[in-house]
Amino acid sequence: MKTDEVLSLVGRLFIAIIFLAAAFGKVTNFDDTVKFMQAHGMPSASFFCVGAIAIEGIGAVSMILGYRTRWGASALAAFLVVATWIFHTAPDQRIQLLKNLAILGGLLNVIAFGPGPISLEGPGGRA
Repeated sequence: MKTDEVLSLVGRLFIAIIFLAAAFGKVTNFDDTVKFMQAHGMPSASFFCVGAIAIEGIGAVSMILGYRTRWGASALAAFLVVATWIFHTAPDQRIQLLKNLAILGGLLNVIAFGPGPISLEGPGGRA
């Protein structure tokens, strides 16, 4: 195994962890998450919370396994843009905004270059 192959895997895992943890947090603290979303003006907050859990969970698993990775990373990127726009554009959220932009940069790299050879997609990364 080459260093760049391992780094590609580790990078995917690091990006996926935050989304998997966020999905788990929403599941285990569903009512408070819905209240938070409602406080930010989100209509149908329960529906959108379930959607967020699904996107974050499925996208993270896709990234971890390296299967349909570009699709998973694209879904996470779209979700991240929307969530950042809704919840992290206030002046007191600047660090969260910048962190999300950094995560978005990592997702864009996965979309552009694929999962790398240590993945279910294999070296071509085109599954």
